[in-house]
Amino acid sequence: MEHYYTEKPQSEIKENRFRHEINGKKLDFVSVSGVFAFGGGVDKASQLLIENFRPSGASNFLLDVGCGYGPISLYIKARYPHIQVTAVDINERAVTYTKLNAERNNLDIEVMKSDLYEKLEGRFFGDIVSNPPIAAGKAVNIRLIKEAYDHLLKGGALWLVAYHNKGGETLRNIMKETFGNAEDVEKSGGIRVYRSVKE
Repeated sequence: MEHYYTEKPQSEIKENRFRHEINGKKLDFVSVSGVFAFGGGVDKASQLLIENFRPSGASNFLLDVGCGYGPISLYIKARYPHIQVTAVDINERAVTYTKLNAERNNLDIEVMKSDLYEKLEGRFFGDIVSNPPIAAGKAVNIRLIKEAYDHLLKGGALWLVAYHNKGGETLRNIMKETFGNAEDVEKSGGIRVYRSVKE
């Protein structure tokens, strides 16, 4: 069974083209099989994160960890053009399609293949956002949170979104343990947006 956090998906490529609007920004996407949230439009969790994200102001550099085909990165870039967005994913197909979707929408972001923060040594961000790969297991998600702390500037924020009763509560606890704080920014239909600030 192949997962969306597989490095080199072998599944047949099936594309889904759609147009979607969030916060008044309409973007065109191609989502693809073997990459998270292949289906009818932007998944509910990513949408809730996009709708509620506000830049911390710690710097204009933002990182999207596990970008999939790119919706979180691209909506943030469309809404906050001054932010310099970097999107990373371990999945080669995800990287290819995020680049493709950036071009389709004339949005200039940096996209790279990286296992979490592997290729980002010595780089720091004002915000890190993620719809984390809960299915990849607890160890991966602990790394995502703990290593985020080391890549955030003071005053910077980590934003995660998850179904609270399907692993989200655990993520929130790890965020609180790592950062000393964690707040529920928004709740909707069992999904919560969590935010921790590096103080």
